[in-house]
Amino acid sequence: MAKIIVIYYSKSGNTEKMAQAIGEGIRKNGVEAVVKSVLHTNVDELQKYDGIVIGSPTYYGTMSADIKKILDDSVKFHGKLDGKIGAAFSSSANIAGGNETTILDILNAMLIHGMIIQGDPQGDHYGPVAIGEPDARATQECLRLGQRVAKLVKKIFG
Repeated sequence: MAKIIVIYYSKSGNTEKMAQAIGEGIRKNGVEAVVKSVLHTNVDELQKYDGIVIGSPTYYGTMSADIKKILDDSVKFHGKLDGKIGAAFSSSANIAGGNETTILDILNAMLIHGMIIQGDPQGDHYGPVAIGEPDARATQECLRLGQRVAKLVKKIFG
């Protein structure tokens, strides 16, 4: 059975709420979802999943140090994530607070690994964003991302 991990860092709980909604969207499409704080995730776990979704609050226009560390540590198995499905999401305190730059930084690391990125022609194109606590719109975007990643993982990995 296909499996997807949703990894997040959350100090306020906002990014964690987004991660949980993404996990729910994945499960609604019949794919196993593991939702874990990056603080409880070992980098070696990444190789066990068909899909990897990573979320971070925005700090100075980019991801948190803990998310950056797991991506930096993943260099030890460079190339072994090739062909896996990837996606990202972010929360920030303000509109234009750096959500898209945070998401793109995460996606850049995934692309360097050779991962296939799930975008969206509607809504939040690069990945879901929330300003503060996720509202109904942000939550819906998270559910949608989970569903889209699950569908792509099922197409590729069965």
